[in-house]
Amino acid sequence: MYSPTPLSPRTIALFGSTGSIGVNTLDVVRRHPERFAVTALAAHRNIEVLAAQIAEFHPSAVAVSDLAAAADLRLQKPGCEVLAGAEGLVELARRGDYDIFVGALVGFAGLAPTVEAIKLGKRIALANKETLVVAGELLTGMAAVSGSEILPIDSEHSAIFQCLVGEPPESIRRIILTASGGPFRTLAKELFPKILPEAALRHPKWVMGKKITIDSATLMNKGLEIVEAKWLFGLPLSKIDVIIHPQSIVHSFVEFVDGSIKAQLAMPDMRQPIQYALAAPERIDTSYSLLDLAANSPLEFFAPEYDKFPCLTLARTACERGGLYPCILNAANEIAVEAFLDRRIAFTRIPELIESTMDSFSQKEATLETQPSAALDQIISCDTLSRKSAKRLL
Repeated sequence: MYSPTPLSPRTIALFGSTGSIGVNTLDVVRRHPERFAVTALAAHRNIEVLAAQIAEFHPSAVAVSDLAAAADLRLQKPGCEVLAGAEGLVELARRGDYDIFVGALVGFAGLAPTVEAIKLGKRIALANKETLVVAGELLTGMAAVSGSEILPIDSEHSAIFQCLVGEPPESIRRIILTASGGPFRTLAKELFPKILPEAALRHPKWVMGKKITIDSATLMNKGLEIVEAKWLFGLPLSKIDVIIHPQSIVHSFVEFVDGSIKAQLAMPDMRQPIQYALAAPERIDTSYSLLDLAANSPLEFFAPEYDKFPCLTLARTACERGGLYPCILNAANEIAVEAFLDRRIAFTRIPELIESTMDSFSQKEATLETQPSAALDQIISCDTLSRKSAKRLL
């Protein structure tokens, strides 16, 4: 059902504005100024891009997590309020002068601001999958109390979200996340130790940041999405599958108990799921590239090769163990990816380091507190300890 154009634009706090998701989000805003306006921007340290965004979108305040970069931006933009550091990110989210919080910061840094937005009952348009991976149980519980709604920006989860509109939960047999397979889908396993960062950064379909591109090459990106889907859709792991789809046209499937399957198809353009998360349940007319099925045929599907891509299994294992293990998985993966990009470890060492880090914590050590405030502190502490453990294992 289409709703009319709102009387006033929905206001957006965009955290991670200088990354690929942030840039695409601002393009959606740029194309629909009658519907969306930016009140807050946050980034890590790319102040050159951020300064240009401030000049175009005129946010009331911005936050920069890098202290030196924040100081430089204050000199460049004396008329704009610039908050600094991790505390600045949290303060900007806590102010609440926005309708929609777009979480596009990379990695664990996105957790604390997202918590503040959920406390305020805001709509969360979430691209930062690590947030739900490390604290899914906590955040979904908080959202249920505050009335906050969490809408996915990831193309795969957005596809599932769209396919489930109007469908009762008991009708779902399983969801099937599609994966492009990354740049090494057809590469022989014995050649994996020779993979260099330059090759791993050449994704065949998507233009993304370095960290998520490496995650796509190892298929950890899909592993994290399995954990994320568990919390977004309230499903057990037994109802979440993965299939390789190199064309990246079908963004995911939902299979129902009667054997029928729904799929969401579109060109691989992140602006479509971003726009849906901002406007849902409305669908806005778009000038993005439209899908020509004949030109993009054939559409192929393959079973994932778990022996070549052990990160998929590691993610499932972390989710099965529960508690803090997804947090440990995520922290170790961030350290491993950084080490690979710095040429300190081989590509095949990434899953080995993650597994060793997970095994260094006992089930008792990884038990999650039940009180939200205590659980959040515990997750933050676990992230720090996991990173230290991974670095020792390097």
